[in-house]
Amino acid sequence: MPLVRPAVAATALAFALTLTLAPAAPAAPASAPATAVAAENAGAERVARRAAAGHRALDFRSCPAAEGLAAPVRCAALRVPLDYARPDGPQISLTVSRVGATREGRAARQGSLVFNPGGPGASGMYFPLLADRPAWRRVAAAYDLVGYAPRGVGRSAPLSCQDPAARPKAPTQVQADPSAAYKRERVAAARAYARGCARRGGAALPYYTTLNNARDLHVLRAALGERELTFVGASYGTYLGAVYATLYPGHVRRMVFDSAVDPDPRHVWYRDNLAQAAGFERRWYDFRAWAARHHATYRLGATPAAVRASHERVRAAVARTPAGGVAGTGELRAAALRAAYYDEVWPELAAALSAFLDGDPAPLAALAGPDPDPVAAARAAAEAENATALYTAVLCNDAPWPADWETWDRDHTELARRAPLETWANAFLNLPCAYWPVAQRLRQRPLDVGSRAIPLPPTLIVAAARDGATPYPGALELRRRLGGAAALVTEAGAGAHGVAGGRNDCVDRHVERYILTGDTPKGSVTCAPHPEPAPVSLDDRAAGTRRVPLPPVV
Repeated sequence: MPLVRPAVAATALAFALTLTLAPAAPAAPASAPATAVAAENAGAERVARRAAAGHRALDFRSCPAAEGLAAPVRCAALRVPLDYARPDGPQISLTVSRVGATREGRAARQGSLVFNPGGPGASGMYFPLLADRPAWRRVAAAYDLVGYAPRGVGRSAPLSCQDPAARPKAPTQVQADPSAAYKRERVAAARAYARGCARRGGAALPYYTTLNNARDLHVLRAALGERELTFVGASYGTYLGAVYATLYPGHVRRMVFDSAVDPDPRHVWYRDNLAQAAGFERRWYDFRAWAARHHATYRLGATPAAVRASHERVRAAVARTPAGGVAGTGELRAAALRAAYYDEVWPELAAALSAFLDGDPAPLAALAGPDPDPVAAARAAAEAENATALYTAVLCNDAPWPADWETWDRDHTELARRAPLETWANAFLNLPCAYWPVAQRLRQRPLDVGSRAIPLPPTLIVAAARDGATPYPGALELRRRLGGAAALVTEAGAGAHGVAGGRNDCVDRHVERYILTGDTPKGSVTCAPHPEPAPVSLDDRAAGTRRVPLPPVV
């Protein structure tokens, strides 16, 4: 699944962007042939110097209607090379959004704070809208909040691998324990999807990579007039930030890494996805344990095993007759996955499962099915297709993947015995990488994060101990690689993906203090978990209880 932190109203995250003085020439990473990397890095330095000199200054104006961002948010376009080895060659435009520092309480302006929400495939254009949220108000007083859509995302030279109209329509039926015939169908679909990426992406396809995302961030920093980067990255955004810090350690001011990806080159990306499937299974257990504790409300079972049995009864039923004609096993799996990402959705899912078992499929159809508005549904399909395409391209281009189906089948068959919720869905999502049509990818090796000559200033990592999307060992590995100046704040006993920005006051205090002052806690700090959601019965919903919006899952 994409390593993404979608914009959930109460918990969306922010980051900052500033610049440093003279950029240190980045060491050639071990992720590609040295000559190619050297040329790309040299090109990025050339483009960044031009941007710093004002040749690529950002002209912020009213945002286009397509962005849905009203004043005081302003938008601009940043021109960057498609291929940094040819800095004067074909160019693409990245969309950028910004709201100026509010200077509340006479706060001194500290520069720009840039945010990346993860994915890869997610847009951070919404980030300036958080300026008036309590968790970000003091930060927004001191910083311009800057969001952007990375290359390939949204209106930033968008990548597509298939016609959005060709995506499977609800209801969809997927197999949690796939048959040999179903596996053959999915292998054929993965091959076809990879061919579609080659056909629709064309010559641009090899240039959607984390290394180029980091180079784009380097140019954005310069175009904003900053000498050093102040940055907050969530989920995949932590890996992007770590790659940036390795390439440009002399241009790091402050960096927050929220819900860290394991950056070990041996794990990027195949083994990271195996670990993610196991992590989702742990979080699925947490949901079932919560529902069991609230058996009096939901009647799904008084033990996690009993709740699992109730869920399996629902799955078997919708496999025969989709809920409301729109929610089959595919939609049910997506709803369960959202519960593994975010505990905010637990009450809605439990209530919908309960109602279905009581003979009312409408709540499950409303929760898991597509938007009934055809215009909104078409827009969502287009956004999902773009996000999936960019996610696939970056992960496939970044690192080698097993090229033989036998390895995938063996590894995922073994893993599915103990982690059935998401193992096969993750495998089939990533399987186009086995057949990826980019020859350079075969030589690609992930950057050795932390391999730098210049020590970093203090950085801050925040992580939930039971996060499924980015399991906690990734935070420990990132801290080890960033060095002794990296501090770690752990939310114990919790697992909602994305820790900072409104869920946990203890975590938010550390993040705010660091962004505003640069001070980090000494060593490791543990915060108590944020409160679990209260149970919400169907009767409560009927009485007008606010429904928690489902965050998108690609």
